[in-house]
Amino acid sequence: MAHYFEEPSRTFNEYLLIPGYSDKNCTPDNVSLKTPVVKFKKGEKPAITMNIPLVSAIMQSVSDDKMAVALAKEGGISFIFGSQSIESQTAMVRKVKSHKAGFVTSDSNLRPDQTLADVLALKERSGHSTIAITDDGTAEGKIQGIVTSRDYRISRMDPSTKISAFMTPFSALIYAEEGCTLSEANDMLWEHKLNALPIIDKNQRLTHFVFRKDYDSHKDNPNELLDSHKRYVVGAGVNTRDYEERIPALVEAGADVLCIDSSEGFSEWQRDTIAFVREKYGDTVKIGAGNVVDGEGFRYLAEAGADFIKIGIGGGSICITREQKGIGRGQATATIDVAAARNQYFEETGIYIPICSDGGIVYDYHMTLALAMGSDFIMLGRYFSRFDESPTNKLMVNGTYVKEYWGEGSNRARNWQRYDLGGDSKLKFEEGVDSYVPYAGSLKDNVTLSLNKVKSTMCNCGALSIPELQKTAKITLVSATSIVEGGAHDVILKNTDNNSVR
Repeated sequence: MAHYFEEPSRTFNEYLLIPGYSDKNCTPDNVSLKTPVVKFKKGEKPAITMNIPLVSAIMQSVSDDKMAVALAKEGGISFIFGSQSIESQTAMVRKVKSHKAGFVTSDSNLRPDQTLADVLALKERSGHSTIAITDDGTAEGKIQGIVTSRDYRISRMDPSTKISAFMTPFSALIYAEEGCTLSEANDMLWEHKLNALPIIDKNQRLTHFVFRKDYDSHKDNPNELLDSHKRYVVGAGVNTRDYEERIPALVEAGADVLCIDSSEGFSEWQRDTIAFVREKYGDTVKIGAGNVVDGEGFRYLAEAGADFIKIGIGGGSICITREQKGIGRGQATATIDVAAARNQYFEETGIYIPICSDGGIVYDYHMTLALAMGSDFIMLGRYFSRFDESPTNKLMVNGTYVKEYWGEGSNRARNWQRYDLGGDSKLKFEEGVDSYVPYAGSLKDNVTLSLNKVKSTMCNCGALSIPELQKTAKITLVSATSIVEGGAHDVILKNTDNNSVR
């Protein structure tokens, strides 16, 4: 007979936190958001921790190497999407791992026969003003020169002007040869008052750039997340199809942590993928699994050997799994249930397995609720897709700047590998949509604001750490009427177009 849950599943929007006692030490500056990423035994330290409890979703429209660098600077981890070729994904991982070492692969490249219009268009897309001019327009091409904003004046130059007419040619470039150390490259930057130093091999091919702005990076980013070699920490998504080829390539490229990207994780395919990692690498390679929505799913993946477990089915803003297939669970209820199973597992085994809430975050305060309900960290898609650092296009739609955002279950993504369909390589129907999200600016500014809210709320609850919040939080259900009462109401808002009453 089918099992029925008597209580309805609930969303984060149906809960609020009750304030707790705060002493004078309970200020946002004293709050620590450090959190474990992978499992550890009682009394031991986890192999990977984050300085903030945020990771970016394993999505084409969210997590590439640019997002990974930006999020690592703030203390979190980006999981580079796996719905691409192994070669492309590992190249992104390598870019992230080499970036902190100071040697950055150029992502802005053109040919000498292209025009100023091409320069301006590329600058608009990438946000970068330093452009390598190579014979074939690639990052590995034979360098012909460099263009920076100082090389042209838009008001004085025709957009059709060839790049070759205004670039700084190779003969006039100051550059370093491949094999120089970062210290030597930085010395050249300062000695010659440069903003960017190209690194060139013996065949005159560009290998990397070293930028002056990276010199003081740590001073500007005190929470940046680094590995033992002072490189940025980066994650990568894998699937249950080509894992025997993809995982070794990602490990070799330097990925710090992996995560199985799947629409539903309570499956034999995930167990087999984790078993492959354990047989080949033991515990040295860390891999998360999911997604699940109840304690039974958690227990299955925990016993399979997952290093962390993701929670959530159908709660993402672009996910339509629930309306297409009728499976899923409200994210708050799922988090509470899985957290209880995690705590029980810890009591039984002495092994703590972090859980990650994936989906259902609409407002910033939902982050605090997810943490209070037991999540160790939160995976976000829509939230990060709005920023400059996401890999999608910024467009003007109806007078408003937006960014494109699509689900991995959409026809646009064609990510059939995340669905365990018994060998079928086609999507029978969509489980995600193609959409726009309002453009929000830089990741740093938005993450700082969101986490300031989280820290402030934690202080209201009398908690200075995530474990303390989970132990002492008081959480209450709210009625539909009280949700309305919690926002602006019965006033005429000055900043609305029609001055409507709320």
